[in-house]
Amino acid sequence: MFFRVPLTYLAGAAVLLSIAAGGAYYSSLSASAATSSTGEALTVYWSDGDSGRLSDGTKFRLHGIDSPETGSLKQRGGAKCEAERVLGFEAKEAALELTRNKTVHVTETRGTDRYARTVVRLELDGSDIAGLLVAGGTHRTWDYDGRERKPDWCAGAAS
Repeated sequence: MFFRVPLTYLAGAAVLLSIAAGGAYYSSLSASAATSSTGEALTVYWSDGDSGRLSDGTKFRLHGIDSPETGSLKQRGGAKCEAERVLGFEAKEAALELTRNKTVHVTETRGTDRYARTVVRLELDGSDIAGLLVAGGTHRTWDYDGRERKPDWCAGAAS
């Protein structure tokens, strides 16, 4: 009985260490997969206007911008009003049109966000995709690294 309790704690600690080591290993694989600044040309599948998946399998979020949400008003993390959803689909369409049948390059990775997506800067024909989307009017700059409040896409809209 005396040895059973310490062995249980040791076994539990070993399991936790294994999980932590596996998570660190997986995290390093994700970061290295996303760092395609080696010149690898990638294509984009857009989930919404500011995030998606690259053709190498990397789930990403564009750094420094925000687009309106397309999720249901009832969904956690979804749109706050119907007007935001409409704007969200327009933002996604803008991103799709910008990159349709084109390849992009990851020029910078900045870690992961709270949804485990790699935060990246993408370039298309020498231009920053985030900057092009903001200039197009469908997206806004947003410094979420600096704890800035998320843009209010419903301001002035009748929900």
